[in-house]
Amino acid sequence: MPFLEKKPANGPHRTGDFLAVLLLLALLAGLGGLWWRQKHPSKPSPPKQRQSAVKSAQKITPMVRPRPIASKVEPSKTNLVAVPVAGPLRPALPAVVASGFPRPGRDPFEVQIALARRAISPGPIDGAIGLQTRAAIAAFQRAEQVSVSGQLDTNTRSLLLLEAPLLLTYTVTTNDLARLQPLGKTWLAKSEQMALEYESILELLAEKAHAHPLLLQKLNPEVNWTNVAAGTVMKIPEVTYPEPADKAALVVIHLAGKYLEAFDPATNLLAHFPCSIAARVEKRPVGKLRVAVVAPHPNYTFDPAVFPESPEAQAIGHKLILPPGPNNPVGVAWIGLDKPGYGIHGTPVPEQVGRTESHGCFRLANWDAEYLLKLAWIGLPVEVVP
Repeated sequence: MPFLEKKPANGPHRTGDFLAVLLLLALLAGLGGLWWRQKHPSKPSPPKQRQSAVKSAQKITPMVRPRPIASKVEPSKTNLVAVPVAGPLRPALPAVVASGFPRPGRDPFEVQIALARRAISPGPIDGAIGLQTRAAIAAFQRAEQVSVSGQLDTNTRSLLLLEAPLLLTYTVTTNDLARLQPLGKTWLAKSEQMALEYESILELLAEKAHAHPLLLQKLNPEVNWTNVAAGTVMKIPEVTYPEPADKAALVVIHLAGKYLEAFDPATNLLAHFPCSIAARVEKRPVGKLRVAVVAPHPNYTFDPAVFPESPEAQAIGHKLILPPGPNNPVGVAWIGLDKPGYGIHGTPVPEQVGRTESHGCFRLANWDAEYLLKLAWIGLPVEVVP
């Protein structure tokens, strides 16, 4: 009977039954595992790398994110600490450069201030290129050892630099006003005054700024110069001569050029000033002299014999002593020479220096005579050249 036939042990029917059983067991195991996880839920441990990232994140303050490297980090306002930076740093530009200085002068007014700040005086600053300004430019060119022309050429302009603003704001004080007084009209009246001070604020500020009075009036058109009160604000040129490091070794007075120059022992120029000379040739002491006396704020001995052309002097007939002050006939400084009756001194009218002539002495603006006083000493050689 066919159904009673004996089948081989590894026949196809036995293999199929075995596979079916395995599939059934796998299915039962999967269903059992699913049932177990539902009854006993548990959170699997994160991988090692993920766990490390979580621990790092827990150290960050909530709501604060690290800033990118490229972002600007503002330093704390307290407990600032300098942190060394590797590599060279770009140097900070000087403040003077940031404000437009140093730079060449752009017009005659600026050129005059640039010269004056080097104690190379162009005369009272007036904003015009005249003979005294050209002489000052030539002196600067000689000092810089460049071609001497007296003209403001490109090379000279590049060397003659302004280092700071040209004007300063000046407020008139009660002390300024207290100095003012009328000036006597005669020799006798002047000798009876306590001092020969400034007559006006305009005169006082003009000398302070080494400037022509007309320039100050142009700079301050709103000022009523006949009635200046304390507290009035002015704009004036800012000119200060450099503080001398040492005394001069030689002073040379040029009669033809009408200027005086002082030099140090190495023949470097210390100062250049316009100078008035004697009207009469025989009164000009050409040759080598020496300083015999140095006197700041001197009085003045009026001798009628020195003024034979003055009817007033001849009427007085005797010597007078005039008190010190900027309106003293010899100004604020007297540097007497070893030739009797001759000296270098200031003057009450600086605008006339180099334009009018004297009785024999060498006249400078008060501010120039005062500066030369700092350079002078007893025995200083003074050479007067034609």
